[in-house]
Amino acid sequence: MARFDLRLKPSVAKDLHGIPQEDVRRILARIETLRENPRPPGSEKLSGQERYRVRQGNYRILYTVADAKVVVEIVKIGHRREVCRDP
Repeated sequence: MARFDLRLKPSVAKDLHGIPQEDVRRILARIETLRENPRPPGSEKLSGQERYRVRQGNYRILYTVADAKVVVEIVKIGHRREVCRDP
Protein backbone atom coordinates (compact mmCIF):
# COMPACT_ATOMS: atom_id res chain seq x y z
CA MET A 1 0.00 0.00 0.00
CA ALA A 2 1.22 3.49 -0.84
CA ARG A 3 2.21 5.90 1.87
CA PHE A 4 -0.22 8.82 1.87
CA ASP A 5 0.83 12.47 2.09
CA LEU A 6 -0.71 14.44 4.94
CA ARG A 7 -2.14 17.90 4.46
CA LEU A 8 -3.72 20.04 7.13
CA LYS A 9 -6.13 22.85 6.46
CA PRO A 10 -4.89 26.14 7.96
CA SER A 11 -7.86 26.14 10.36
CA VAL A 12 -6.58 22.93 12.03
CA ALA A 13 -3.83 24.88 13.83
CA LYS A 14 -6.55 27.04 15.35
CA ASP A 15 -8.51 23.92 16.34
CA LEU A 16 -5.47 22.57 18.23
CA HIS A 17 -4.85 25.84 20.06
CA GLY A 18 -7.33 25.26 22.89
CA ILE A 19 -6.57 21.57 23.44
CA PRO A 20 -4.25 20.49 26.29
CA GLN A 21 -0.67 19.68 25.16
CA GLU A 22 -0.80 16.01 26.15
CA ASP A 23 -3.94 15.51 24.06
CA VAL A 24 -2.38 17.41 21.13
CA ARG A 25 0.58 14.99 21.16
CA ARG A 26 -1.79 12.01 21.03
CA ILE A 27 -3.87 13.60 18.26
CA LEU A 28 -0.77 14.31 16.15
CA ALA A 29 0.45 10.74 16.66
CA ARG A 30 -2.95 9.44 15.55
CA ILE A 31 -2.87 11.68 12.47
CA GLU A 32 0.57 10.31 11.60
CA THR A 33 -0.85 6.75 11.57
CA LEU A 34 -3.26 7.81 8.82
CA ARG A 35 -0.28 7.91 6.42
CA GLU A 36 -0.10 4.12 6.40
CA ASN A 37 -3.81 3.32 6.68
CA PRO A 38 -6.26 6.16 6.02
CA ARG A 39 -9.22 3.94 6.90
CA PRO A 40 -8.12 2.20 10.12
CA PRO A 41 -10.43 0.04 12.23
CA GLY A 42 -12.72 2.37 14.15
CA SER A 43 -12.81 5.04 11.44
CA GLU A 44 -16.26 5.99 10.29
CA LYS A 45 -17.39 7.40 6.96
CA LEU A 46 -19.74 10.32 7.52
CA SER A 47 -23.05 10.00 5.73
CA GLY A 48 -23.72 12.48 2.96
CA GLN A 49 -20.10 13.64 2.88
CA GLU A 50 -16.79 12.42 1.53
CA ARG A 51 -15.23 12.69 4.98
CA TYR A 52 -14.11 10.22 7.58
CA ARG A 53 -13.96 10.53 11.35
CA VAL A 54 -11.60 8.85 13.75
CA ARG A 55 -11.53 9.04 17.56
CA GLN A 56 -8.64 10.02 19.75
CA GLY A 57 -9.82 10.14 23.35
CA ASN A 58 -12.52 12.79 23.69
CA TYR A 59 -11.52 14.37 20.39
CA ARG A 60 -12.48 13.64 16.80
CA ILE A 61 -10.37 14.08 13.69
CA LEU A 62 -12.29 14.75 10.47
CA TYR A 63 -10.45 14.12 7.22
CA THR A 64 -10.82 13.38 3.53
CA VAL A 65 -9.00 10.71 1.54
CA ALA A 66 -8.01 11.24 -2.11
CA ASP A 67 -6.93 7.78 -3.22
CA ALA A 68 -6.03 8.92 -6.75
CA LYS A 69 -3.68 11.62 -5.40
CA VAL A 70 -2.55 9.53 -2.39
CA VAL A 71 -3.42 12.39 -0.02
CA VAL A 72 -5.12 12.55 3.38
CA GLU A 73 -6.32 16.05 4.25
CA ILE A 74 -7.18 16.83 7.87
CA VAL A 75 -10.22 19.09 7.81
CA LYS A 76 -11.15 19.65 11.46
CA ILE A 77 -10.22 18.57 14.98
CA GLY A 78 -12.47 19.12 17.94
CA HIS A 79 -14.12 17.80 21.08
CA ARG A 80 -16.54 14.97 20.41
CA ARG A 81 -19.62 16.98 21.39
CA GLU A 82 -18.81 19.83 18.98
CA VAL A 83 -16.96 18.48 15.96
CA CYS A 84 -19.81 17.06 13.86
CA ARG A 85 -22.28 19.89 14.34
CA ASP A 86 -20.95 21.94 11.43
CA PRO A 87 -22.95 21.56 8.22
